[in-house]
Amino acid sequence: MNRPALIVIDLQNDYFPGGAFPLHHTQETLSNVLNAIVQARQNGIPVVHVQHVADQAQGQAPFFNAGTDGVAIHPEILDAAPGAPVVVKHFADSFEQTTLHETLQGMQVNELLLCGMMTQNCITHTALSRKADLYRQVTVVSDACTTVSPMLHAIALRALSTRVNLAKVAEMLQGAPKAL
Repeated sequence: MNRPALIVIDLQNDYFPGGAFPLHHTQETLSNVLNAIVQARQNGIPVVHVQHVADQAQGQAPFFNAGTDGVAIHPEILDAAPGAPVVVKHFADSFEQTTLHETLQGMQVNELLLCGMMTQNCITHTALSRKADLYRQVTVVSDACTTVSPMLHAIALRALSTRVNLAKVAEMLQGAPKAL
């Protein structure tokens, strides 16, 4: 049986206007991620937030420093999926030295729907993670991701296309049975 989870990666304040490292088309991406969360919840698909926090042992980082407003998950994202688990990471790969795999296993998840920020970095590293290989299917929700420029976003998606599925928010659940 298919049991997907929507993994929302790094929808954090530092990536939005006024943050330390604003990305391209953040409002459009936010809207699309919110739509993906609504679809997931309507279909009984669990949502998991992933939050990058800079490793303080490495010194001050350019962004995502603990205790700053920028490290916080965007409030609209938290409001859209109240009670969803938050997995904290310190590396681009959301599985690396985190509880993500254990969290997903506890939910009996066997498919990943990935969305979020820094297509060429955290989305790519998570999609191609050795731990992601343990899942039946990995899909990147391409219009619910962004990075610093449309060109870099397109290049990253093209590179991913040989290893994972790509879908738009409107397509992300097509053909997938509703989760229990």
